[in-house]
Amino acid sequence: MLRLEDLLLARGDFLLGASVSIPRGARVAILGPSGAGKSTLLDAIGGFLAPDHGRILWEGRDITAVPPADRPVAMIFQDNNLFPHLTVARNVGLGLRPNGRLDAADRARVLGALADVGLDGMAERRPADLSGGQQSRVALARVGLQDRPILLLDEAFAALGPAMKREMIALVTRFCDARDLTLLMVTHDPEDARRLDGDIMVVADGGVSAPAPARATLADPPASLAAYLAG
Repeated sequence: MLRLEDLLLARGDFLLGASVSIPRGARVAILGPSGAGKSTLLDAIGGFLAPDHGRILWEGRDITAVPPADRPVAMIFQDNNLFPHLTVARNVGLGLRPNGRLDAADRARVLGALADVGLDGMAERRPADLSGGQQSRVALARVGLQDRPILLLDEAFAALGPAMKREMIALVTRFCDARDLTLLMVTHDPEDARRLDGDIMVVADGGVSAPAPARATLADPPASLAAYLAG
């Protein structure tokens, strides 16, 4: 279980508090208005932002002060964080070896990871040679090799067209289910939450709601979500 225990994030006039528990293997869409703190929440879980109060626990272990590289967390941003001068294989290989030095066994794992996300035969291409959806698949293959139980997506598919976004959400769902990953996905689109078909957390008015089933929540939204959906 991922637990945010009396967490407080403060930056100037901005305050965000969270006390929620997220079961292992959950798929959670995080919705809320712009500026409410959705990405800030992911940054804290990922270790890129130190909380002003409270703790972050994974399976009972306090990871609040653990550096990002040592956390049980992998993260994909909207730009996929790919290095344009590296091949697809070398970008994915960074999930195994941050120094980029891959042996034969590592290269075999990289090719297997690419095949898992539908990029068989594209190992020697550069990111600029790929579509947006293919670049997202490269980022997904890389986090798969990191072998971390929590996956954070910060509007990772926001730039994709509707059909490609549907395809990527379906792929991520299968990917996480096969590995028993806990998924937190920031999105502005309630349809993404429906397709993810897990839970919703709403970030609004300085707080974070507990995970609740997405379909039921969207059918009868609480006031904070209803205001956002109507905006």
